Amino acid sequence: MEAREKRLIFPFSAIVGQEKAKLALLCVAVNPLIGGVLLEGDKGTGKSTLVRALANVLPEIEVVADCPFNCNPEHPLEMCDSCYERYERGESLPVARRRMRVVDLPLSVTIDRLVGTVDVERFLNEGKKALQPGILAEANRGVLYIDEVNLLDDYMADSLLDAAAMGWNTIEREGISFRHPARFILVGSMNPEEGELRPQILDRFGLCVEVSAPMNPEDRIEIVKRVEEFHEDPIGFYRKFESEEKKLTERIMKARELLPKVEISDDLLKLLAETVINLGIKTSRAEITTIKTAKAIAALNGRRRVSLEDLEKAMELALPHRLRDKPFQKPPQMKPPKPEGDKHEHKHDHRHEQGKEEKSGSSRSQGVGNLEQNFRSMEVKIPGIEGKNFDGGEFTGYRSSRDVSVTVVNFPKGIPVSYLPPANGKIKDVDFYNSMVWAVLSGKKPPIRLDLKDIRVRVRKAKAPTLWVLLLDSSGSMAVKRRISIAKGIAEKLVENGYTKRSKMALIVAKGKQAEVFVPPTRNYWEVLERIESVPTGGRTPLSSALYNLLLLANRERMKDKSLKVRAFLITDGKANVPFSGKRIKDEIAELAKALRKKDIELSIYDTRGGGISPGVSYVSLLEKVAGAKVYRS
Repeated sequence: MEAREKRLIFPFSAIVGQEKAKLALLCVAVNPLIGGVLLEGDKGTGKSTLVRALANVLPEIEVVADCPFNCNPEHPLEMCDSCYERYERGESLPVARRRMRVVDLPLSVTIDRLVGTVDVERFLNEGKKALQPGILAEANRGVLYIDEVNLLDDYMADSLLDAAAMGWNTIEREGISFRHPARFILVGSMNPEEGELRPQILDRFGLCVEVSAPMNPEDRIEIVKRVEEFHEDPIGFYRKFESEEKKLTERIMKARELLPKVEISDDLLKLLAETVINLGIKTSRAEITTIKTAKAIAALNGRRRVSLEDLEKAMELALPHRLRDKPFQKPPQMKPPKPEGDKHEHKHDHRHEQGKEEKSGSSRSQGVGNLEQNFRSMEVKIPGIEGKNFDGGEFTGYRSSRDVSVTVVNFPKGIPVSYLPPANGKIKDVDFYNSMVWAVLSGKKPPIRLDLKDIRVRVRKAKAPTLWVLLLDSSGSMAVKRRISIAKGIAEKLVENGYTKRSKMALIVAKGKQAEVFVPPTRNYWEVLERIESVPTGGRTPLSSALYNLLLLANRERMKDKSLKVRAFLITDGKANVPFSGKRIKDEIAELAKALRKKDIELSIYDTRGGGISPGVSYVSLLEKVAGAKVYRS
């Protein structure tokens, strides 16, 4: 108790409301094979508090006492290489009991800290190459918590996914080959406003819960009172809820013992399978996770048989985040159908709820659906990439000819590929192993003291940060032949492709007297989609103003990160008719085009004029020539 008091963690049982999130966390505590929990919600709704409070109620586990990986002494298949060798020799492994831990994964973590690296101290003192365990080792048989998981760097997420999928962390580094179990409960939290989660990571979370603040005054008042009481006297507050915390721990332990005996009827299995098929969910994880969750819920309630209510609760936790047709679509709320003749006490008018959801969700779904319907009915081709056309509503996507990765030196981000001496005496990312090798080659003997001439820093391959700027012409001329429908469709497909590449997105709209930045750089792709759909049509075409806004936006963002690659997608008929600086429009556009080329902004133009006669002057060809833009014509 004393150690937990010092950490000032709010008690799990003291949290007001959030019953669904609590249930999800308790389920994965009972059965870690469910696959983890993702908590989605606005800032300040208690997501991090819920996860950190879980540490107070997690039961103890048996581990190999002298192993840094918390190996299971009873199961050889859950042992690291060292423990397994000792087990095979018939050695009696020392056993200790420890609490399951909640290990935080900071967003600034390096790959070495995540997976492990060379133990430099042992190398210096003993001359032996050994592993210094990383966060994956600490999290084995515990909880790995990632706050703002949607902001995690891609290369870190890939390493994490490999370990989560295999249950093992394999390290091949500087002559060291080692592996250890990495069987952890993955718990993440995120604010959807800051960007969506990659589908590969999203599917790794068995359960997903939307966390929101309570909307009744009584609960909110109670939250304030408890937080104030906790801050004034944390120790006394813990003691007030200590008995409740112990009851939760005992409940988890009893549920774990009961779990292998819990059964589910064939009728409920059939109902689940039919529901998953009807919902169009393709992954088999849906049924597997739902069954495990339903059994965990039954075990938590002390029952050996899964009820329909248990299954319904499990489906609400395990299925919604797998219902998305689009990767950044918000999943609808859903309820499973009840079997015919069901006499269950919980009666609910699902048709009323479904109608309400369809009505409230129509504004979110109609943008993509209606536009794609328009494309099919119009029988037109939207310009594709590298000779591939938008045909019949299927957009091939944007493919860049430029490499999106960069080589960084002496900077702890990315995958190590080589090493170099530090430049200008600045040392940020030391390659200790190769620094030692250089010191030994220069004649030094242990204990080695490194000089500046011995130091080597890593050379890494990292993904270059990218910003995609959509410039949408919504002037009056775009209403001709329904060009604006085509333009919005292209913009939406570009947003989808930007999502898959994890690029920041911005939206500039050219309409009226001057262009406007509708959406500043963001990874909230849904916001960009909504704003595209809501863009009005009419007025003149301030093309020069749009290009000028693009230059300002790129300059501002590059001040934050010099390695930022900016790509602009201009969707227009090119018929500018509003001067920006008092010069001739043609001269303005030529000057701005030169600036775009000088600033290394890659410009792609989607010319929406189509075939036939198009009256009026278009500046698409001028931009193509001066800015070096790629032009895709219908």
